[in-house]
Amino acid sequence: MANDRLSIERIITRLDEYLSKNDIEGAKRHLHYWLDEALLAKNGRVELLLRNELMGIYRKSSNSALALENARLAMAKIEEMQIENQVGSATTYLNVATVYKSFGMAGEALPVFEKAKAIYESSLEKSDTRLAGLYNNMALALVDVGRFSDAYELYDKALEITEGSLENAITHLNIASATEAELGLEMADNQIQQRLEMARTILENYEKRDGYYAFVCEKCASVFGYYGHFLYEQELTERARRIYERN
Repeated sequence: MANDRLSIERIITRLDEYLSKNDIEGAKRHLHYWLDEALLAKNGRVELLLRNELMGIYRKSSNSALALENARLAMAKIEEMQIENQVGSATTYLNVATVYKSFGMAGEALPVFEKAKAIYESSLEKSDTRLAGLYNNMALALVDVGRFSDAYELYDKALEITEGSLENAITHLNIASATEAELGLEMADNQIQQRLEMARTILENYEKRDGYYAFVCEKCASVFGYYGHFLYEQELTERARRIYERN
């Protein structure tokens, strides 16, 4: 009976409803409820899905202990289920590596990114947006360890895959930050401003103003603020707030 209740589609649909309202606490309660159900039913597939979502939620909430714990348990579940080379497991590797990178563990993240990259590149079409997500996140870790040329190569691949999408705006801002890290703020200023303008054009021209758009606005706002575009930072933050309230 418990297994019959564990509908991944229903779980994710309800999770998306919480996130579209930026109700993070509600999302956590929802995920933990279904995690308990999955553990009770010994449903490893659903447990792994929920571990992935929880590590992401806790990463975004800056809770390193719980993000890392769910990352550890997700990796252990993959090994237990003997599914190390599946595409779904590569997505978990990507999520785990992103958690590591987010909490200052870029060196530990890169081998896990490499595992994900090997599976994705051998299994997915070159235009698959999952590759773009991998390239973006892996490039951030490469910047952290000073491997700038490798990072730019991955950013360029991500831009090619996601041309015309909101992810392109994020990538342009990532490149701006990488350029600053490599050259310093003064030397990189012209290149940074060019990337900011590219990102702004995408954000302004994108028509679908939904919860994901609000999330991207929030993600981009702080970068614009960091580089002195304070009014646009406020505008993006307010735009995201209005969308969340409407949802």
